Amino acid sequence: MSELPPVVDAAWLRERLGEADLFLGDVRGPNAHARGHIPGSRPLVLGSPPPMSDSAREVGLRLRRHGVTGEERLVVYDRGDGVGAMPSAQLAELAGHPRVAVLLGGIAAWPDELATGQVELEPVKAQLEPRLDALPTRAELEGRLGEEDLMLLDVRTEEEFHGQGGYPCDPRQGHIPGARRIEEEALFDGPGLPKPAEEIRAAVGAPEGAAVIAYCHSGSRSARSTLALRAAGYSARNYPGSWHEWSRHPELPLER
Repeated sequence: MSELPPVVDAAWLRERLGEADLFLGDVRGPNAHARGHIPGSRPLVLGSPPPMSDSAREVGLRLRRHGVTGEERLVVYDRGDGVGAMPSAQLAELAGHPRVAVLLGGIAAWPDELATGQVELEPVKAQLEPRLDALPTRAELEGRLGEEDLMLLDVRTEEEFHGQGGYPCDPRQGHIPGARRIEEEALFDGPGLPKPAEEIRAAVGAPEGAAVIAYCHSGSRSARSTLALRAAGYSARNYPGSWHEWSRHPELPLER
C-alpha cells in the first residue's frame, strides 16, 4: 500500500498524476471544476455536517457516489487557502478513509495547463468504517481539558482570546481553559503557504508527540492553521464548532 503524507505539494502531485491508486478530488464545487481543474481530478463535494455517527455514514455515502472506495490515496484541493480542503479532508477521515492528503496551495499552485468541462462521476460500492475521533467535539475537549499530551491552539485575535472583543452572536467571550493563543500569521509566509516546519514547531512549542487541536470563532481560520500544523508534522485537527459553539454552553468553563 502506497504511503501518503497528510500534506503534498504540486511537485509531488505532478510526479504521481495518473497513477491508478490516486484519486484527486476538487472540493470547490462542480461548477468551478467544470470551468477549470487539475487534469484527472473529479469534483468532490462532502458538505459540512456535524461530527456525529450519522454524519460519518452520510459522508461515506457521498464518497461512494463520487467514486471513492477507501482503497486509494485521496488528495483533495481547493482554491489554495485550505479553508475548503482541510475540512473536506477531515470529513473523509471521519467517514473512515485511511489515506487523505491536502494539496498545498490548491489549484492556485498548479503550474501546468488546466482542463475544462464536465467529468462524469462513477459511483462505487464500498464500505468504510467511520472514525468518529477524526473531528474534535466539545465533549471530547471538555473531557480532555488539562491533559499534558493535548495542546489547544487558539488562532483568534488577542482581543477575542481575552474576551475584550469578539462576535456579538456569541453569548460569552473568552477562551477555552488551557488554550494557547498564536497569531495565524505566525504559521504562514503568505496565503496558503506555510512557513518552514522548524519555524512552525518553534512558534507552536507543543511537546513531542502531543496532539494539537486548533480552533477560532467558527472554524475557518483554524482550518487554515490545521493545514500548516500538519505540514509541520503535527498530529493536528480542527475543532469545527470552535468558540461559536463553545460559548453557547454555559456549563462549559472559560477563561479570560
